[in-house]
Amino acid sequence: MTIKKFLLLITGIATLFLLALPGTASAASHMRTPINYLKSSETIPYPDINKLKDPWIKVSIAKNRVYIMDGHRCVYTMYASAGKYESKHGKRVSATPTGTFAIQDDRGASFYNAAVKCGANNYVSWHDNGAYLFHSVPTDKDGHYIKSEAAKLGKQTASHGCVRLSVPDSKWMMSVPAGTKVVVQEN
Repeated sequence: MTIKKFLLLITGIATLFLLALPGTASAASHMRTPINYLKSSETIPYPDINKLKDPWIKVSIAKNRVYIMDGHRCVYTMYASAGKYESKHGKRVSATPTGTFAIQDDRGASFYNAAVKCGANNYVSWHDNGAYLFHSVPTDKDGHYIKSEAAKLGKQTASHGCVRLSVPDSKWMMSVPAGTKVVVQEN
């Protein structure tokens, strides 16, 4: 076998391996670019959460992504922005807690928090009964989306601890049943 044929064979095997990994090449091919906070993150339909055998949600703070999982398989990827990084005891820490949680019953159409001067739409609690939420990109006191904050979606951490999503993605998240596992990781 020539070196050229060997390299082609290795490249083909590596490509097949990457396509089999959850949340990699196959999901990337469906991601909407450029990111638009008024549209779904992927160009394919949302999964029916009730038809998945082992549904759970994985949040990657550093990658600014939310992965809808079915067992070990990623079935949908969402652009996200979790909690801003702060320095605590000499370490860089996100305002979003990491660990294993669950979707809670607390959910609603909209909220506004005067203390932080922003709100959001389509919120679903996943920790501390309303303290940590999945929700849309932020709104102002009049309910208008804050475009400067929406521009951070999928690109950088930006929240006070919640997980921000596009408007359609946050609407879909409201269909996730209470009790569904949520794993929040740094990476």
